[in-house]
Amino acid sequence: MVRQRSAQEVTDEEVGHVELLRMSLRDAKWWLGAVAAVASAALQAVALALGSVVLVQALQVTALLFALPVYAYLTKQALTRREWLWAVVLAGAVAVFVVVGDPDAAYQRASLVTWAVVAVVIGPAMVLCVLAARIWSGSVAAVLLAVVSASAWALFAVLTKGIVDVLDGGLLALLRSPELYAWLLVAAIGTMFQQSAFRAGALTASLPTMTVAEPVVASLLGVTVLGESFGADGTGVLVLVASVAVVLVATAALARGEAATMAASEEAAAEPVFGAEDVSTVRLPRERFVLVPLPADA
Repeated sequence: MVRQRSAQEVTDEEVGHVELLRMSLRDAKWWLGAVAAVASAALQAVALALGSVVLVQALQVTALLFALPVYAYLTKQALTRREWLWAVVLAGAVAVFVVVGDPDAAYQRASLVTWAVVAVVIGPAMVLCVLAARIWSGSVAAVLLAVVSASAWALFAVLTKGIVDVLDGGLLALLRSPELYAWLLVAAIGTMFQQSAFRAGALTASLPTMTVAEPVVASLLGVTVLGESFGADGTGVLVLVASVAVVLVATAALARGEAATMAASEEAAAEPVFGAEDVSTVRLPRERFVLVPLPADA
């Protein structure tokens, strides 16, 4: 979570959403996370060209299964039994969802009228979340801003499917498509409020919210906007609903556990170095240093 650390460390002052993004753009560490995000978006575009939004979002949740062992290796902290259990549950629930649900793609793009309805529904809801985040602070604000970011990235995923379809017509067709400009706008909104959510409160509030809300909103948009459907019927519908519930619970549990581990690691790194009272606030600098003995007459 390079961008999360950047959001916390870029400034000690209270700044607005736009100003925080502007400052983040000047942070080299933030760009490391941005490069990874661009790579992820490119892979998502390839996946969306081959399958439905619902299917891709379901499989994207499993990224947590790869992120957990990688982060455990980097922090030298073994995964707990609880994390292993939730990982197995998540993998099984996603498998059931894909096999039983059999999500099928329909339209690649939606009409302008359909997108206008989406804007009327989602737009005010996102604005209300931003306004409410100015009234409440801490974890509540982090959750609200995380919902805004997740909703923007969900729109980004659905618009990406349209972008991929337009690309077949060449660059001019892409520049003439309204999806391109909406795609760029929601990417900027998603990035801006993601940074603000990370900064607003505990990571254990923002990260699980983003991880769960994005696939939920994107899947709903895939069904309502692009006409995607499921192959389940009869008792299969009940199994599908149950698998979705388990996926959401397991995803939230794993994301919260990962966020808690990250927060604990950062707190441990900031612990005082010396036990003496007069130097209790001294912290280790991030750069390497060498202790040089002073002369005897110093």
